[in-house]
Amino acid sequence: MRRLRVFRSLVKDSLDTITHGSKKYHLWMAFLTFGMLTGMYCYSIQLEHGLSVTGMTDRVSWGLYISNFTFLVGVAAAAVMLVMPTYVLKDIDFKQAVLIGEGLAVSALIMCLAFVIADMGGPSVLWHMIPGIGVFNFPNSMLTWDVLVLNGYLFLNITIPFYILFRHYQGKEAKSKVYIPGAILSVFWAVGIHLVTAFLYQGLQARPFWNNALLGPRFLASAFAAGPALIILVLAIIRSFTEFKIQDKTIKKIAMVVTVAAQINLIMLISELFKEFYAPTHHSESAYYLFFGLDGKDALLPWIWTAIPLNVLATVLLTFHKLRNNFKVLFFCCFILFVAIWIEKGFGLIVPGFIPGPYGKIAEYTPTGIEIGVTLGIWALGAFIFTILAKTAIGIELGELKYKKNKEN
Repeated sequence: MRRLRVFRSLVKDSLDTITHGSKKYHLWMAFLTFGMLTGMYCYSIQLEHGLSVTGMTDRVSWGLYISNFTFLVGVAAAAVMLVMPTYVLKDIDFKQAVLIGEGLAVSALIMCLAFVIADMGGPSVLWHMIPGIGVFNFPNSMLTWDVLVLNGYLFLNITIPFYILFRHYQGKEAKSKVYIPGAILSVFWAVGIHLVTAFLYQGLQARPFWNNALLGPRFLASAFAAGPALIILVLAIIRSFTEFKIQDKTIKKIAMVVTVAAQINLIMLISELFKEFYAPTHHSESAYYLFFGLDGKDALLPWIWTAIPLNVLATVLLTFHKLRNNFKVLFFCCFILFVAIWIEKGFGLIVPGFIPGPYGKIAEYTPTGIEIGVTLGIWALGAFIFTILAKTAIGIELGELKYKKNKEN
């Protein structure tokens, strides 16, 4: 009964916290609300007319939605780079950032599920994803494995931080024997969610562009570069606009993780390019289309030739210790690296896998305004959820939200 009272008090205090703030905070939330409403309007058009309003066709059946889904799975998995040092290795330098990282993971996973719903056409077909009711096809289908691991990882990233914050809200320390087993499990689960997503593509023998043994490891390398890069940018914003001060050494340690992962990712990219272009076969046509175009079709050239230089530039700058420790350079590198990997794991991975088709036909894909509107709406939803989670967590960690204090009042 007491826990229920504490929970009700926490909900009440959280609602009070997220509905009050500075003018900049309210403008930010209004901007995100506008983005979500725009996305809902675009989605209503898709519900009415079906997926015909998107740029996807029978030739290219995965587009902007699945591109963002694939990328965000990596962002969610990147939380493990903070969870493992904090909870398992007891590195106190990561302690300030770990709850922020897990909040980003929750937001990213919710966006992942939203993109899956958008790509399926509408929520009316979701019953197919329910075990025992729909056509779940477990364990044969890799899609069902993906659904299970994503929802399991979401559960872990909600329950562990909630328990810790619930204890801190009461002025108590969280018991390590309660959350450490879940934290250790989440480390392996984080690797699993991205490997399963990679296997989803890698197991399609008819798509040689994806049927690559290096795809799984490269998914992890790119995830551990882009995810922590985003965490660094978020931490920079938080320590600029809130009283929650993140120490420089925490950001520098995360920057080292980004640097190593970016270097490994670049090495793997070079290895893939060598495989595709040194001794090309007819299976290399997708790569040729992506990097050079085929038969006059070159819609993806501006995308990939933007991503590659940004990736190389960010990795080179981060490699130098002095440049990496300059926060202006670091934040710039993290931003362009995040954009570069978003392009590579989005348009640079998903769309070329369908081009050319099985009979050699080249049908290009360009997202429509409806797709872009829905996509921006889902990103706004993720940012909205993260803002709410972060504002509540920061309030508890700073001691501004306390159960005993409210009880006395």
